[in-house]
Amino acid sequence: MAYDETLADRIRECLPRRSNAASKRMFGGIAFLINGNMLVGVWKDSLIARLGPEAGDAALLEPHVRKFDVTGKPMKGWVLVEPDGLEDDDQLRGWLQRALAFVETLPAQ
Repeated sequence: MAYDETLADRIRECLPRRSNAASKRMFGGIAFLINGNMLVGVWKDSLIARLGPEAGDAALLEPHVRKFDVTGKPMKGWVLVEPDGLEDDDQLRGWLQRALAFVETLPAQ
């Protein structure tokens, strides 16, 4: 299954414009990077977000959120947000801000 290009376009629109931002195809979807570190991505019809271990664990308690696991080995600090958790752009912006809060603490790659 291809990734949801509409969701990818929504991310492009909601993500703050930055000179250190990039996107590239990965794992059958698309990833959005800041300073070479993956921030969020689209896998099938869902958002994957890099929140870090503590925020990632806390997010798992929220509706429409589960562990990001496409290989049988969940990625620590990453979550998958199902479409019902992304119905409007405010929800999407919230996930982007949470991911930015973590990824901006990482060294550039």
